[in-house]
Amino acid sequence: MRLLVVDLLAERQAFGREGVREIVSHFPTNEIFLWAPHTDARLDYGFGSVVEQPVSADAIVITGSRRNVSMWEPWMDDVVALIHASKVPLYGICFGHQIIAHAFGGRVERASTDSHFVAEVVGLNGQSDMAAFAHQEHVVDAGTLDIIASADHCRIAACRHPTRPIYTVQYHPEAVGVVLDAALACGDMDLSEREAFADQLLTTDVSKAFNF
Repeated sequence: MRLLVVDLLAERQAFGREGVREIVSHFPTNEIFLWAPHTDARLDYGFGSVVEQPVSADAIVITGSRRNVSMWEPWMDDVVALIHASKVPLYGICFGHQIIAHAFGGRVERASTDSHFVAEVVGLNGQSDMAAFAHQEHVVDAGTLDIIASADHCRIAACRHPTRPIYTVQYHPEAVGVVLDAALACGDMDLSEREAFADQLLTTDVSKAFNF
């Protein structure tokens, strides 16, 4: 399997390198391609092939980002073009969720405060999971995507496309203990932030979030 990761935290040790390592561990990959259109200063992950443009793949993941859909940058047009052109399963996490919704006519707004905590996500099927949220922007209109899960602070917590294999979540299913510990160790979060992400409460991961 060829997996293309739109790697939008490529300059970060924890949610970049370790987060992507956790994401790809849930795919039966033979080849991993890492595309970071937002930066030329990426870390060496020690795995995967860095590419300057999207390559053909059997699945695509768009990660979270420190950038914001509400503060549009030119490289984001290239990500939207990839979303529209994709015929393979496409998965969006956090920023990925937001830019996919934008690409299908949705709207993203920036809240006055950010959300960094573990919270319950409830699906339309009644399934409940505890997930790690780390965001300030929210999808407030999903466009042509179907809303399939919500949280108390985030009405549109997960979406899917009605006819294409596209699935998105606002939360971070890759934020498992080892990734959170790496974030604390490298200074990506402080102790109070680490304690807010009580990983012993988490009941989801990448496979469960996307129903593999």
